[in-house]
Amino acid sequence: MTETSTKPYMLRALHEWCTDNGYTPHLVVHVDTHTRVPAAFVQDGQITLNVSSLATQNLVIGPEFIEFQARFGGKTEQIFVPVAAVSAIYARETGAGMGFEIEPNRPPAAVPAAGLQSERAQGAAEPDGQKEEAKPKRPALKIVK
Repeated sequence: MTETSTKPYMLRALHEWCTDNGYTPHLVVHVDTHTRVPAAFVQDGQITLNVSSLATQNLVIGPEFIEFQARFGGKTEQIFVPVAAVSAIYARETGAGMGFEIEPNRPPAAVPAAGLQSERAQGAAEPDGQKEEAKPKRPALKIVK
């Protein structure tokens, strides 16, 4: 049996710590083909997301992904971020938080069908000139006995 990563636990704990202390938790995310965020807000291959309770709806920080709804430019968007792509979580007001290593090319077990395409996935061409055909799956619960 492989040991589970401590990263999602640390993300949840620091998110809770920020919230309990009245701070605004922010995630820094490396954007790749498995990340669903508004491409217009990606800078230098990464995006910083406000994950406070006022800025998000239906926030789930799971063992393999973070998913929520948020407004960007007045439009509600579905956000999907693999935990492996998170490079930091911090409090906007103090800068206190934690950095993480990015686990490249590690797709999550389940990718939601709804959601936005990352900058790379939108219009990015394969070497042979054809666009990627992503068939994302919805997250599913698995019963472990």
